[in-house]
Amino acid sequence: MQSRLLLIDLYDIYKDLLTEKQSKYFEAYYFENLSLAEISENDNISRNAIHKHIMDATLKLEYYENKLKIKEKNNKLDQFSNKLNKELSKELKEII
Repeated sequence: MQSRLLLIDLYDIYKDLLTEKQSKYFEAYYFENLSLAEISENDNISRNAIHKHIMDATLKLEYYENKLKIKEKNNKLDQFSNKLNKELSKELKEII
């Protein structure tokens, strides 16, 4: 479950449930594309500490999705909405 895009989607949903440091380092790594070494140098903290914060954030995001399933529900709603739009569009064309 660790694809980059999936993690970013989960972050968009659950970011308020992470600590300030987890959010800061997650954003630096995934949104600003900084390496662990660059983040470490910028914040004067060890690469291992940065890695731990990012991994903790990742595990939390996955945990929240496994429990709450908000992304999964949003995907199902999107699929339903698309299906409904296609059906309504088809019916509208038949009427016109």
